[in-house]
Amino acid sequence: MESTSKFTYRGYTLEELRQMPIEKLAEIMPARQRRSLLRVFKQGTSEEHLKLLEKIRRAAKLASEGKKQPVIKTHLRDFIILPEMVGLTIHVHNGKEFVPVEITPEKIGHYLGEFALTTKKVEHGEPGLKATRSSMFVALK
Repeated sequence: MESTSKFTYRGYTLEELRQMPIEKLAEIMPARQRRSLLRVFKQGTSEEHLKLLEKIRRAAKLASEGKKQPVIKTHLRDFIILPEMVGLTIHVHNGKEFVPVEITPEKIGHYLGEFALTTKKVEHGEPGLKATRSSMFVALK
């Protein structure tokens, strides 16, 4: 039995979210995201955010026409994922390289940086010769 539930964000479908202006979208987001959205888009304090949004809109237009999506690279880890970004792949810098982030509807309202981890999981190997003081007593095979 498969569920045929549609995605909703705070009671709105994805199509309704895409039609909303930024101010209305900001009203239904949590406080931290609302404050960030209004600061960037109403006051226009960040030119970089507006440039990235233009790149995203151009890429979405090309994707809707069926053309190949251009690679979008950004250092803006604090950019909030908007409904118009769904379906795109954005490469986010993690401090060393650009990590591709596939935007899905569930990621709306989160920051891009949440999906490009800056640290790796530490994987320790076996202690080698002269690795530690205790390894001098390990029998060599």
